[in-house]
Amino acid sequence: MRKLLFSTVLLLCSVIALPLNAQVAVKSVESKISFNPSDPIPTDPNVKTGTLDNGLTYYIQNNPKPENKVELRLVVNAGSILEDDDQLGLAHFMEHMCFNGTKNFEKNELVDYLQSIGVKFGAHLNAYTSFDQTVYILPIPSDDPEKLEQGFQIIEDWAHNALLTDEEIDKERGVVLEEYRLGKGANERMMQKYLPKVMHGSKYAERLPIGTKESIETFKYESLKRFYNDWYRPNLMSVVAVGDIDEATLEAKIKAHFGHIKNPDNPRPRPSFDLPNHKETFVAIESDKEAPFANVQLMFKDKVDSKPDETYADYRKSMVENLFSQMINNRLDEIRNGANPPFVYGYTYYGGTFARTKNAFQSFAMTSPEGQLDALKTLLTENERVRQHGFFEGEFDRAKKDILANMERAYKDRDKMESERIVGRYINNFLEQSPIPSMDWRFDFMNSQLPTISLEEVNALITTYLKEDNRVVVLTGPEKDNLEKATEAQVLELLDSVNAKELKPYEDKAVASSLMTEMPTKGSVKASKTDEELGTTTLTLSNGATVTYKKTDFKNDEILFDAFSYGGTSLYSDEDYIATTNANGGLNEAGINGFDKIELSKMMSGKIANVRLSIGTYSEGLSGNTTPKDLETLFQLTNLHFTALNKDEEAFKSFADKQKAFLGNLLSSPQFYFQDKMSEFMYGENPRYTGFPSAEDMDNADYNLAYEKYKERFADAGDFHFYFVGNIDEDKLVDYCETYLASLPSLGSNETYKVSDFRPLTGSHKKVIEKGEDEKSSVRITYHGPTQYDKKEAQALSSLAEVLSIKLIEKLREEEGGVYGAGANARISNMPYDWFSFNISFPCGPENVDKLIAATMKEVDILIKDGPTETDLDKVKKAQILDHKEDIKTNRYWLRALKNADYLKKDAKNILKFEEAVNSLTVKDLHAAAKKYLTQGYITGIHNPEK
Repeated sequence: MRKLLFSTVLLLCSVIALPLNAQVAVKSVESKISFNPSDPIPTDPNVKTGTLDNGLTYYIQNNPKPENKVELRLVVNAGSILEDDDQLGLAHFMEHMCFNGTKNFEKNELVDYLQSIGVKFGAHLNAYTSFDQTVYILPIPSDDPEKLEQGFQIIEDWAHNALLTDEEIDKERGVVLEEYRLGKGANERMMQKYLPKVMHGSKYAERLPIGTKESIETFKYESLKRFYNDWYRPNLMSVVAVGDIDEATLEAKIKAHFGHIKNPDNPRPRPSFDLPNHKETFVAIESDKEAPFANVQLMFKDKVDSKPDETYADYRKSMVENLFSQMINNRLDEIRNGANPPFVYGYTYYGGTFARTKNAFQSFAMTSPEGQLDALKTLLTENERVRQHGFFEGEFDRAKKDILANMERAYKDRDKMESERIVGRYINNFLEQSPIPSMDWRFDFMNSQLPTISLEEVNALITTYLKEDNRVVVLTGPEKDNLEKATEAQVLELLDSVNAKELKPYEDKAVASSLMTEMPTKGSVKASKTDEELGTTTLTLSNGATVTYKKTDFKNDEILFDAFSYGGTSLYSDEDYIATTNANGGLNEAGINGFDKIELSKMMSGKIANVRLSIGTYSEGLSGNTTPKDLETLFQLTNLHFTALNKDEEAFKSFADKQKAFLGNLLSSPQFYFQDKMSEFMYGENPRYTGFPSAEDMDNADYNLAYEKYKERFADAGDFHFYFVGNIDEDKLVDYCETYLASLPSLGSNETYKVSDFRPLTGSHKKVIEKGEDEKSSVRITYHGPTQYDKKEAQALSSLAEVLSIKLIEKLREEEGGVYGAGANARISNMPYDWFSFNISFPCGPENVDKLIAATMKEVDILIKDGPTETDLDKVKKAQILDHKEDIKTNRYWLRALKNADYLKKDAKNILKFEEAVNSLTVKDLHAAAKKYLTQGYITGIHNPEK
């Protein structure tokens, strides 16, 4: 998928910290590839591709994960860029209409049928529209021929059988207007102003997929039908089918359902739209009083149109580009983790823009409102530093190791990849001709070619990236009376001054080769117990600590880790809690065993292992992940988080500065403001309530006390329970447990947590909060209060919420046209005390708040009076069971389930009885839950714009 810098804030995932005494060598392996630069990149032999006589392209792959499921995609090479002037927003509107009546599924029958077989609307069934494409998403059970047939009938209907009745079009206007309303706000207002500069001279600046309010309200029926007839045609379509079924069956279905569809007699040409070059440097400086964040964006657009990677040489060049991105982002990460960070985070990459035809070298940073020019200067300076001095061998070797490590992980799990993660490659191949080689080929190619890439090749890229034309700078952020706004003249002067400045080379300091400076005194396993049903083994260590592990084959190269001990901040005094609550997040920022975060990142190049500590309200713990190869490193990191967590005032100040920059203007967002005020309304009487952290709160956070409290909480490893799930070598794991966990200090404390006397606000209350200029509201209805925990009742109440979600979509969206989405969720917990909660929420227009609340409560009253229908309960049951069948084949599910069973003092074997518990639910059970829990009063929170 092409990267769209200006559409989404993409968080840069820095290289994960890893262990250290082993070195990953970057060396050539015996290659199966005979490298000829002009050879075409081969297509993965696991995928079968073809083109029907009418021009429709298909991609088919048998993939067994998850079982009994196939992922279907209908891909249309048409989006908002193809809209005529009377069709603004209609590519997206057409996507909606495919769910509102087709030849074989009239009105809402399609969603109703899919829900009846366990496919959820939104969570599973979905679609999206962009500038150049529309993609329909349908996962379908593959173990039932009838369901599979219906799945293909649905995507065929989307392709050419949409009814597009006048009545349904008019009903859907309200839903799309609500989606349009959701997108309104500070970011949208600023984007409307800067997009014409980012996409200068291009039609892309005039064709945002959501369209305009006027167009959605007033477009003529013929305009929508014309878009469907012009662009929904076989020679602009692809069907992707990947899942647990044989290829012959899938191919036969595609031919039967799509082979007879005809193209128009005189089809409109499908044009391609370019992004023209410009000599000027465009600067956009936009602000808004409701903007929660300050951002800096820098763009150097290519002068020539982009071309897809087709040859071995192209693929090798993309590896060179990845190395460049890896190294410059490592440098930016060092800067953000250093003293006086100029941004919360920043990253740089070379990749796509909104326009298919144009790539760009792009940088992005989130910063403080006052720090935009400093952040821009840093991005420009680091680009210029590379231009003047290039990268160095040490960072080059580390980047290679990291890229190889991640590739190796993907390679080892190539036969365990879920179908939904595979389909995207084929979508992109159809739309943008991106290559689709096999994982075997990619792994072999990288191992053979990465060592041949020279540092000079990577350094040379900067001269092709940086230019003084085709350049755009965008600053967006909050508007405040006391904030001096940057000017275009300042930005242009900064561009010139950085280019003219002679910079010092990057300093790449030597790093240690071993994470641990001395090995701990080994303990032992005192007892071992295996649970055959759960497939788990539980060890009791000599220091009293407990380890539970489960060996699985869900992934070949994944081991997940968690650990907890009761206590947490509940054991702090109120004063200590308030003093440390904003400091605890900074404990991880100091590094371990004398190595700071920057040194750790460098030391762990080529390894995949990560551990993070946390101190919660009722427990303290650690969590992380690794691979079988790096398991010992995970254990070393765990040991050192107990025994050698650094204390570093400068690292904490860096953390606090970033937090202040991130949080400083968040409450200017009406949505964040509403959440904060509702939280204060419901929980403000708690003596430990601290509210939304301010810059002053961060300045007052007591890091010294937080560190002392950390030492108290982690002084006794003997009352910790550790969990490991994944592809575990049991002999190694036991050895590491004895070496790194059994050796940890033990005090025999066996602490538990303290439960406060405070309980949240209950009963019937209403709170109206006014904030913001956009005509948009949101509603939150909360039932909660004390109860007595019962496992079956908890299942019934959560299922009742799922039923209500179905009814709210039917009533508020499909009948009223008043919301884009609505839903409910519920739970009964026994930790730290028995308590239930049932929440309903939806966004809407201010004029519809009272009407939609009334409609919502009418649905609640029906559930109280009559309970759900058997049909709706059956939909919920099927969806829960389908989700569970997939979940139970994942390491993350088992890790969470095993830990929570102990943490919440429940029977872990309930995991194995899930389907039985779901199938045992009756309408009577849900009806009883509705009468018990939905008749005790509720709290209504309403967010309205300012009058």
